[in-house]
Amino acid sequence: MMKNRILYLGLVVLLTVGCTTKSKKLTEDSKKKPNIIFFIADDMYPWMFNNTPEGKNKNGDPLNLTPTLDRMAKEGVWLENMKVVSPVCTPSRYNCVTGNYASRATNDAFVGFTKKNDGQTVIQWNSYIVPGEKTMGTYFQKLGYKTGFVGKNHLIESLSQVGESAVPDLLADPKDPQVIKDLEYRFTELQKDIKKSGFDYADKLYHNNPNWLGIRALAYQNTDWIAEGGVEFIETYKDDPFLLYIATTIPHAPLDPERSWQADRRITARGILDKAPTVLPQPPVESIKKRIKEAGLEGKKRENLLWLDDAVGALFKTLEKEGVLDNTIVVFFNDHGQDFKGTLYEGGVNAQAFIWKQGGFKVGNVLTNLVSNVDFLPTLLDLAGDTNHKNDFDGKSFKAALEGENLVGRTSMYHELGYARAVVKNDFKYYAVRYPKWALDFTLEQRKDTLAKYSKFRESFGEHAISKNPKAPYGHLEMVPGGGGAEHNAYKNHPNFTATDQLYDLKNDPNEKVNLFNNPQYAEQLKMLKAELNSYLSNLPGKFDL
Repeated sequence: MMKNRILYLGLVVLLTVGCTTKSKKLTEDSKKKPNIIFFIADDMYPWMFNNTPEGKNKNGDPLNLTPTLDRMAKEGVWLENMKVVSPVCTPSRYNCVTGNYASRATNDAFVGFTKKNDGQTVIQWNSYIVPGEKTMGTYFQKLGYKTGFVGKNHLIESLSQVGESAVPDLLADPKDPQVIKDLEYRFTELQKDIKKSGFDYADKLYHNNPNWLGIRALAYQNTDWIAEGGVEFIETYKDDPFLLYIATTIPHAPLDPERSWQADRRITARGILDKAPTVLPQPPVESIKKRIKEAGLEGKKRENLLWLDDAVGALFKTLEKEGVLDNTIVVFFNDHGQDFKGTLYEGGVNAQAFIWKQGGFKVGNVLTNLVSNVDFLPTLLDLAGDTNHKNDFDGKSFKAALEGENLVGRTSMYHELGYARAVVKNDFKYYAVRYPKWALDFTLEQRKDTLAKYSKFRESFGEHAISKNPKAPYGHLEMVPGGGGAEHNAYKNHPNFTATDQLYDLKNDPNEKVNLFNNPQYAEQLKMLKAELNSYLSNLPGKFDL
């Protein structure tokens, strides 16, 4: 009996040692996986990056005080030919987080709008991810990562945030007990929807831009609060491989100092906090003022950029403090071009991005390959050692190019937004705009009604009307007379905006001033581009007649 007991105890010890060894090995294997931070900014211009020609004055001095972004430029890789598929907030985020084109969205609002438009997909702020669908978080969770989502959403559908019964009155008092209760309910529901979408952690969330939250008293920026969420996530999950998706609401409006960098740091999308966050340099306003003055940038309106840079810097400092910086890859991405946002002109589809890791990548400081924002997810999975899902995406990994290897990359670039589609190949671009026939046949009264409803919707959130002329041409993004707010600059200033078919020689005409569509000398280029565009469209939902 004693002999059997000794044998049993010995077996237990062997099994325990074996399990411990196996557990230790699993932990060591997990540690080899790189942590990932995907930081997405909102509405940046090229001049906001000191490493660009636009980011320097005539003497070659930087225009901005952005020490962390400057570090990423010096130590990381600048994506020289970074493009986005759909240059407004929601679809651009959809592209990044799913690795797919936003015309693949399956949420009811998107599908219903497609039916309304005679089967043509219309990509606006309607291409939401349905909770439970595969996302960046889902894929990394399956790899054993802890996943976090912080900051601006504008991506994952949360039906409790929309509709007349959900959105509070514009003049609601955020200190009113019932308003506090309603805000907390909406915030908690948003957390649940994001967690269903592959994220273990979801906090410090803005469902939309501050001006579109529904309460004027909360329409303030709070980058301190968002940065606090990123810091808390890293501190919580530093012992696991982790993926953090973090999105700021700046430098998107509102940018007036009183509602952005000078604002009360207790005001958040969730309501008014008892205490302000303290993860960024303190005291917050005085610190920003002091550093801007010392840099000689006082009066240049550079404070919000420093505030944004501080948020990125706080993540770097936390990674270093927790001893995980050496094993972390950081992506900084501007969600789309801002000059002609809301359109498929180059000023909308040209974006900016860095990718950083300690010691850099073999390619050096600049990657010249064409990169689309649908390529981020497959590339990050590739960097994490997962190539099993490469056929799940419209995007393609550019890891090989980062590592200095030859990459047979993209030979053309596809873009889709609103009622427009475009393709670029061999320095030529074909741009097409198509509206449903019923909209083209609208009477003046119907056009007046369309414009009135659009203006009323904007005004309900405290925004102003865009146009008062029902006879004005439709926009590319929004089919309202005079166009929508996001595309207004292009509507007013692009010389060929109203042309339904456009062809450009980007090498000789990078600003897209001369429309070559009707020039017979370019018939072959046009034929080739139409065939290229049709090859994309034939693999996507919905119709688009060329």
